[in-house]
This record gives sequence, structure tokens and C-alpha cells, in this order.
Amino acid sequence: MAEPCTLKMRAQVQEELNAALTYMAMGAHFSRDTVNRPGFAKMFFESASEEREHAIKIISYLLMRGELTSDISTLIRNPEPLHERWDTGFEALTDALNLESNVTSKIRDIITVCENPSKEEDAFNDYHLVDYLSGDFLEEQYKGQKDLAHKLSILGKMLDNYGALGEFLFDKKLLYGELF
Repeated sequence: MAEPCTLKMRAQVQEELNAALTYMAMGAHFSRDTVNRPGFAKMFFESASEEREHAIKIISYLLMRGELTSDISTLIRNPEPLHERWDTGFEALTDALNLESNVTSKIRDIITVCENPSKEEDAFNDYHLVDYLSGDFLEEQYKGQKDLAHKLSILGKMLDNYGALGEFLFDKKLLYGELF
């Protein structure tokens, strides 16, 4: 792997872990007895697991390509959630959509860097990495963004029609998997 690709992939591990921790914070927030939105909590805890799996996939890929033979100690640096509190489910879903958009943007950036190498003598187009990210990651990212946008739309309409009761009903639909 070319060094720019390796560096971007190593940074992506941190992005995925930050996303996982943010989703864990969301899940914990909505699990609090003063908030009590188990559907949101369930969805966000599941999202945290997915992001953690993404980090593991990237680490596995780097290992497969021989790029984690040394300096592993700098791979993971104190991940931090973006926030620790959300006033509404709508605000949390908006943050989740923005988070997913950011992660997608970072993956697309890796693809751009590794697909269009600089003019250096040892630079090369890393077709394998580009194919791996395009196939395994981007489709899932785009589907996840579409799903969050869909949920935001539904929740927005429920809030407009039913106010606070709309979020409560939406939460129950999330909990029982009735939205799709």
C-alpha cells in the first residue's frame, strides 16, 4: 500500500471508533430513566456495534496488506463521542445522519487518494483497496444514510401531527421494528 493510503486507512479506524462511541453515548442517553426511549436506545446501540465492526474490518484489511506490522500503539487514540446529550430524538437522528455523512465523506476521500495517486515515482493506483471500500463500505454507508433520512422524515411528520406524543409513538415503532 502507498503511504497516503495507509495513513488514511489508519485515520479511518479512529473515525469509525469515534462514530461507535457517539452511538453508544446516544444509546446510553436514550436509556436513561429520565429520557426512557428504548427504541432510540436499541437503534443507537445497534449502530454502535456496526461502527465498531467497521473499525475491525479496516484493521483486518490493514493486517492482510501487511500495514500493521509495527506502530500499532498509535492506531487507536482515545475516541470521544461528539455529544453526550440530545434534547430530542429528532436532534439525535439529525446528528446521526450528519455523522454518517461525515464517515461516508472520509471513505470517499480515501478512495479518491488511493485511486488517483500523486505523481511520485512509487505511487500506484490501489485497485484492491478502492474496490474493497467501494463494495464493502460505500453501499452500506449510503443505505444507512437513506434509512436515517427516512426515519427523520417520518419522525418530523409525527412531531408535526402529534407533538411530543409523536416521538413517543415513533420510539415504540423503532423498538418493535415497525418502521420498515
